[in-house]
Amino acid sequence: MEMVIECKNVNFHYEGNVVLENINFVVEKGDFVGLVGPNGSGKSTLLKIILGLLKPDSGQVKLFNQPISSFKERYKIGYVSQKANSFNSGFPATVYEVVSMGLYGKLGLFTKLSRADKEKIFDAIEQVGLSEFTQRNIGQLSGGQQQRSFIARALVSDPSLLILDEPTVGVDTESVERFYELLGKLHQEQNMTLLMVTHDIGMMTDHVTKVAYLNKKIHFHGSSRDFGASQKNIYGSHMHPVEQKD
Repeated sequence: MEMVIECKNVNFHYEGNVVLENINFVVEKGDFVGLVGPNGSGKSTLLKIILGLLKPDSGQVKLFNQPISSFKERYKIGYVSQKANSFNSGFPATVYEVVSMGLYGKLGLFTKLSRADKEKIFDAIEQVGLSEFTQRNIGQLSGGQQQRSFIARALVSDPSLLILDEPTVGVDTESVERFYELLGKLHQEQNMTLLMVTHDIGMMTDHVTKVAYLNKKIHFHGSSRDFGASQKNIYGSHMHPVEQKD
């Protein structure tokens, strides 16, 4: 099986405090992984290391079987952050304009979009079910619709890996259900690899194929079914990390 993400013996400290300890974590092609854990468990730090925004103190990270230090094909990775932390809803841009931004990393900021590029933008918007809102200002959409716009922005460059950081924060329940339906469709119909950080453990386990529970160490990494059966032990007072192999 092709490895999309591979973290081997990764450690990270911040101001003398252990944030991540001996992390061995893999995401294989076609996985839909839910990364869960309490606040301050190191989830965001691990994402930043995977995205190349932070460098681990020790250990190795590979993307698509390449060391992250030499990985250049960033367009292969789509990233959707928490809407509340990453976007000003007053920003004067239409859905079309927001989604088009997802092509600049691949084409260059000042490249004129071709007809094929514009078709990709419309296709991505249609894929997330927002065709009727193409020329609507992004600030006029609901929270769920805005998040689907950001997924379209991530999808427009045809990524092989989609990473989502708490994508349902501030989104109403009905929109969350549609959001998971969209992710399930991307995973099942396009065999897209997904890694999602979430606190929404109940709904998450009904959709992901694998779960990783992180609290400085990896305490569980396995199927969503096994995670559901093991939650009492995982969250209990006698929680022990799974054995980390070299």
